[in-house]
Amino acid sequence: MIVIKLVWESILFALQALKANLTRTILSLLGVTVGIFAIIAVFTLVDSLENNIKNSLSFLGNNVMTVDKFDYSAGGPDFPWWKYFRRPNNTFAEYTFLRDNVRNADGITIFADANVTVQSGNNSYSGTSLKGVSFTYKDVYDVPIGAGRFFTELEINSARNVILIGTKIANSLFSNSDPLGKELKIRGQKFFVIGVFEEEGEALFDTPSKDEAVMVPYGTFTKLYNVGRYGLGPSIAMKGQEDDAGLIALENEVKGLLRAKRGLKPTEEDNFSLNKSEFIMNTIGSIFDVISGAGWVIGGFSILVGGFGIANIMFVSVKERTSIIGLQKSLGAKNYFILFQFLFEAMFLSLIGGIAGIILVYLITFIQLGSLELTLTFGNIILGLGVSSMIGVVSGIVPATLAARLDPVEAIRSN
Repeated sequence: MIVIKLVWESILFALQALKANLTRTILSLLGVTVGIFAIIAVFTLVDSLENNIKNSLSFLGNNVMTVDKFDYSAGGPDFPWWKYFRRPNNTFAEYTFLRDNVRNADGITIFADANVTVQSGNNSYSGTSLKGVSFTYKDVYDVPIGAGRFFTELEINSARNVILIGTKIANSLFSNSDPLGKELKIRGQKFFVIGVFEEEGEALFDTPSKDEAVMVPYGTFTKLYNVGRYGLGPSIAMKGQEDDAGLIALENEVKGLLRAKRGLKPTEEDNFSLNKSEFIMNTIGSIFDVISGAGWVIGGFSILVGGFGIANIMFVSVKERTSIIGLQKSLGAKNYFILFQFLFEAMFLSLIGGIAGIILVYLITFIQLGSLELTLTFGNIILGLGVSSMIGVVSGIVPATLAARLDPVEAIRSN
């Protein structure tokens, strides 16, 4: 109990010292304020930017693997695009084969894409992304419906001319009425609207959005386009199981089944690519790790300056209060009491600066940056407080140690 009491008294002494020298306290904490502001502001911007980009890429799905011609990592001047281009397109027969035989997937679907112009009366909407999907599409990807419903299995199997549309298309073509049950045309064919996607809003980058998308049954899509030619090969997507880390089991199973289905010999290389959504997400994470490292460097210099400023102020404080330290020690104050007194003073000084920096970061989150929404996370707040506390300890430990080791007689004589 006596130790706790002495520590509490040390805290009170430290607070009184900071209050007695208010101007010096404010000036000395500015360095830490700027440093913490720089680091947490960079981290807040990086985290917000990363989350926004990943949300923009939500169309890739979570824990999803697709069978495609090209790798997600394809590119560069030495990339043998001609070899990938000559690969065969996926087929509906391969989809049904995998659907009936794959055991390590929670869902499997086939879909194809094209760009179209949607018409309703005299109104039209160009640059629309048309997607033809199977009934199991909702088992692999999220399909949030704001109004109406998803396709029934009968509509999919019988290739009905029914359609789901995005909110921008609904507002453009049916601005003054409910779009459900209304008619629109694609490539001269009539479709009836059965649902409207939930609004996604603006994305940071020009990525596919359901706000400007339409979706039809896969069989209906094949009536509009000759799937498998002119680059319109469908994709087969599978949602991995939660306990399949890295989708390794799913990848191995699909590779074996698809090689057998396509009749590839053991010496022949794969003529398909298995792409995982995590590849792009991990690549984005790696890029932002580098940016975060740069943030540490930028803010580190500011914090270093702030730390030296606090250390300098603490040395001055020890010098000014040398006689008081002597009196305290002559009255029985232990070394650790003096040590804690100055160490807590340095910690409080740095912590106040850190809190001020975090408040400044919180204020900038109210600035409107278009579609980028800045968010100060709880983790970044804890990081800022932790770093500022550590700077206070490092900056104050040497002055506090020197104060604790003063000889009481010599200290009293200092005046």
